Amino acid sequence: MKTANIITLARIALVPVFFVLWYVAPWYATLAVFIIAGITDKIDGYIARKYNQITTFGKFLDPLADKLLVCSALVLLTSEGRAAAWAVTVIISRELIITAFRTVAMSQGRVLAADWSGKIKTVIQIVAICIMLCPPVADIAFGGVTFGEIGLWLTVAATVYSGADYLIRNADVLDLKNK
Repeated sequence: MKTANIITLARIALVPVFFVLWYVAPWYATLAVFIIAGITDKIDGYIARKYNQITTFGKFLDPLADKLLVCSALVLLTSEGRAAAWAVTVIISRELIITAFRTVAMSQGRVLAADWSGKIKTVIQIVAICIMLCPPVADIAFGGVTFGEIGLWLTVAATVYSGADYLIRNADVLDLKNK
């Protein structure tokens, strides 16, 4: 197995660690694990490109690992009232739609890798979640709006934009006229 894919699998393995720490550890321990998991996204991509380890498995696994990490964090934040349920529903819906879309493409023999808007979306999601996981920062308010709320709004905007961009650019996957 390629090093980049092993690092991606490590990110997936950190999701249950993050989940358990949420309930038994102080917020900064949970935040540290989330940051480490988030950093592995950059590391596995760098290694895959630098050492020519880009694989079909990696193209599928990397976005899945991101979705597991981000969605788990958002669900936990919602359970504590730190993220609005409607916003988390929008974000998770986009992730499920794009995953289903990629599955359709794979059934046609196509692998649709993440694009620039999806990568920017992931960075915004991870930064916003880091802010929301850190109560001393998340709760700073300006005019009645907290940093955590601003981060969540930016995440929703980036998520909706990248989902629409991805679907529009790859609309031929569904080719509804010929079905």
